[in-house]
Amino acid sequence: MIKDTLPAVEGAMSVPRWRSLLFVPAHVPRFVETAHERGADGVILDLEDSVPQDQKGGARRELPDSVAKVGRRGASVLVRVNRGLRALAADLDAAVIAGVDALVLPKTDSAEWVLEIANAISELERERNLVQGRIRFLAQIETPGALQRLAAIASAHPRMVAMALGPEDFSAAVGGAPEFDLLLAPNLSVLFAARAAGLLPLGFVGSISEFSDTEKLREAARHARRLGFAGALAIHPTQVAIFNVAFSPSAQELEWADRVVAAENDAAARGLSAFSLNGKMVDPPVVRRAHEILTLASRN
Repeated sequence: MIKDTLPAVEGAMSVPRWRSLLFVPAHVPRFVETAHERGADGVILDLEDSVPQDQKGGARRELPDSVAKVGRRGASVLVRVNRGLRALAADLDAAVIAGVDALVLPKTDSAEWVLEIANAISELERERNLVQGRIRFLAQIETPGALQRLAAIASAHPRMVAMALGPEDFSAAVGGAPEFDLLLAPNLSVLFAARAAGLLPLGFVGSISEFSDTEKLREAARHARRLGFAGALAIHPTQVAIFNVAFSPSAQELEWADRVVAAENDAAARGLSAFSLNGKMVDPPVVRRAHEILTLASRN
């Protein structure tokens, strides 16, 4: 197992609460300046697709200031790096700095690739006297080949914290359009692999570029949470509030969870692990979901 051969990462890292992660082009000052006002749980400073080739160098040089600006209200700070080796090397040199919580790895297609990046970051952390293992990974799955290796990717390194399907790139890679029928199966595959490895599954079944039809997006996000996703990536500020609400427990869910936990305590006092509530049988898996809902509410 690759994971068994890795050096220990200092300290246990908690799983973050990322209902919304907002992409911000790292080369556009006005977007960087206002990103902290959007209410996202995390901001992704993008060095990849949204940045023209001739402006990537400038975006890297400004990264320390950009990291400080987008994280000034406590949001997680992530940086999306490039896939090509030369650009990736320059990105890592710029992004492995204090204040960066995670890197977004595009087109992740193997555990070996994750491990190579993790080893490079560990070297930079040691050289720069940064906390070992603090920078986590969000892997974007964007090719059909990667679907065959999801379990290995998810468990490739302790830095792994989240996975998400890249709907646009994935659809292009298979020669299709980012529609529900095409994206359901790969999204579920990412969901299952992430949950099995204890990672955050992020995303929804649809195109990330759709933000003008807010009702359609709202339903897609609600559906994603019912499937088991924990949050989603946003490319426009209007998506942030929708995701924050959709991936948070509703008032009705909280009321239900409170009733279940109260009934659980009463049943435990009577020596019961399964009990009836409002005409429905409640057993340990249902109780577990009730506790998870209350935990989510306490972290919002």
